[in-house]
Amino acid sequence: MVTIEQVQQKLNLKVLTMGEGSTPISSAYTSDLLSDVMANGEEGGALITIQGHKNSVAVASLIGLNTIILCNGRLPADDMVEAAEEESIAILVSQENQFTVSYKLAALLGLCN
Repeated sequence: MVTIEQVQQKLNLKVLTMGEGSTPISSAYTSDLLSDVMANGEEGGALITIQGHKNSVAVASLIGLNTIILCNGRLPADDMVEAAEEESIAILVSQENQFTVSYKLAALLGLCN
């Protein structure tokens, strides 16, 4: 398992909120459809998405995700940042696309051969 802070550093992600940086990330789920994330995301995981709005934080909080990684350089709305800070959810931003971030995070989590 790796921490939020380690993911941020190794994937060279911009920090918008850090949540609890020493919190481990145990899995990840990539989707832009929030109902899909609710059905398939795992507690303790990260959401990889381009959805930079407050509802992403609500879904993450509901199922216990501790990190949201926004891809393609997308920046969140101000109310998303505020909600994430209240819920101690990290928001990290990558210039890379979802496929690339998903692969790199899976490798970091030891899920790739």
